[in-house]
Order: sequence, then C-alpha cells, then structure tokens
Amino acid sequence: MEKEKLLHNRRRTLLAISKFGTIIGLVLMFMAFSIAVPNIFPTLRNIVNIVNQASLSAIIAGGLTIALIIGEMDLSVANVASFSGVLVTGLMVESHVPVWLAIVIVILVGGAFGFINGLVITKLRVNAVVATLGTGSIVVGLNYAYARGVPIASGVPEAFKQISLGRFLGIPNNILIMIVVLLILYIFINHTEWGFQLRAVGGNPSASRLSGIKVDKIKILGLTITSMCASITGILLASLIGSGTSAAADGYLMPAFAAVFLGSATLKDGDFHIVGTLIGVLFISIGFNGLAIFGVPTYVQYFFRGGILILAVGMSSVARTMASK
Repeated sequence: MEKEKLLHNRRRTLLAISKFGTIIGLVLMFMAFSIAVPNIFPTLRNIVNIVNQASLSAIIAGGLTIALIIGEMDLSVANVASFSGVLVTGLMVESHVPVWLAIVIVILVGGAFGFINGLVITKLRVNAVVATLGTGSIVVGLNYAYARGVPIASGVPEAFKQISLGRFLGIPNNILIMIVVLLILYIFINHTEWGFQLRAVGGNPSASRLSGIKVDKIKILGLTITSMCASITGILLASLIGSGTSAAADGYLMPAFAAVFLGSATLKDGDFHIVGTLIGVLFISIGFNGLAIFGVPTYVQYFFRGGILILAVGMSSVARTMASK
C-alpha cells in the first residue's frame, strides 16, 4: 500500500513538472537575464521587442499546431512562407496588383499548397513526412523559378512595408496580427464543431470515422489552415524586411516545431494546443534575445535551438507517457 502511494505521488510530481516545467523555466530564464543585464533585458522596450520578434514564429507555429493536432506533420511550412514573401512582392512590384489583393491571393495560394498536401496524404496514402517534404521541394522550385533567386526589393509599396513596421496605439502591428490569428485559431480549435472533429481525428482516426466524422476532409482542412498561417508569416516577413527573398523564412521550421512540442508538454497532458505553443515561442524568443544581448557566437544559438527541440520532444513524450498511465 505504501509503495503504491509512493508511486502515485512520484507520478503526480513528474506530471506536474512536465506540465509546468516550461513555464517555470521561462520565468527562471527571464529572471536570470534580468539580473545579469538589468539595464537592458527587463526594460519595456526590450520586452516589446521580444514579443514582436516572436510574433511571426507564433503565427507559423500556430498553424503547425493544427497539423500536429490531427496527427500529421507538415515539413513544407517554411518553404511555403518563403515563397509567399516572394510571390506577394512580385505581384505588387511586377504585376502591379493592389496590396490588399496581393495579400489575399497569396494566402489562398498558401492554402492551396496545404490542400494539395492533404490530398496526397489522405487520397494517395503517402506518409505526411514524405508528402510535405516533396511539396516543400516543389515550392522551392516554384520560388526560384518565379524570382530566379534574386530578391524583389525595388518598388515595394510603402503601404505594404508599414504592415509590419507600423504601430497601432503604440503596439507593433505584428503583435496585434499575431494576437488576432492565435485567437481565431484558439476559438476554432476549442469552440467549434470543426475544432472538436480535428481533435477527435488526431486522437483516434478509426473511432472518428466510425462515429461519422469525415476524417479525410478534416485532415485536408487542417493542413490547409496550416499552410495559410505559413503564408501569413511569409507575407509579414516580406513586409518587415521590405523585400521578397527566396530563403527568407527557411529558418522558421525548427523553432516552430520546437515551440509546438514544448507547448504540448505545458499545462496539458501532452496535447498540442495554442496557448502552449505561444508559451513555447516566447520561451525560445527570450532565450535568443538574452543570448544576443550577451553577444554569444552564432553557433551557440544553434546549440540552444537544437537542444530546445530535443528537450521539447522529450518533455512532450514524458507528458504523454505519464498521462496514459
């Protein structure tokens, strides 16, 4: 009896650590950087800068959360984001398409890539990793075919640049856009019938199919949303740097996965969710910001990124294992 009680307490302790470890680590890291560089790191200006830098990662990671909720991987999101930045600037500069229309077109194009991913995975029964790697490679080819590897910078409308560089009531636009996108995703996942079906399909596709849920359509929907979020990130990045660059968003893939997996072990028992993803993104962004302030070499940042990815997947696995016992 005593042994069972000790095992039960041990399980509860480990599960609590897995659920709140990311938040505790985030707070400790913030405090450590604040003590180390009190005149720079904890200032309001730097905090706003951290959140602003995290905003684009949060949007692409939010979309990736949808894919992982339905039990699929999407390794093409960074390629779609890069192509979206090139395409939106190309439409405005070379085809003279109005800013708002170019944005709408590119988001729809991004959604089309996700739709194709969904069809390949559900209808052709191709593994998601293989399917999205293939799609991502095709997108890279389209990217270079369209821009020939040359950045599209000259003639980008100022109104487009101000989407990312502008502020509303003193708050950077990208932060506001991030809040809107993540809020929509949160409501969609947690308060709509489609969101319920997404979670059901991710939990048990066979049982979902027997209960009348159209599993293939739900997976296609989820992957379409994932790619649309990637397109939004690419558009905002192009606005931020003022040009369409072929590989601009390629580096977003690993941090996005790290944030989603880190978030899945936060607050919930190994489930992918938007709030956790946001916490994961902030964790990574605070770490990067602190390392940059200390002027650490670039290779250390790659160590941090890779280490966080391993830690994130490990914590997620532990949380899922503990929850299943």
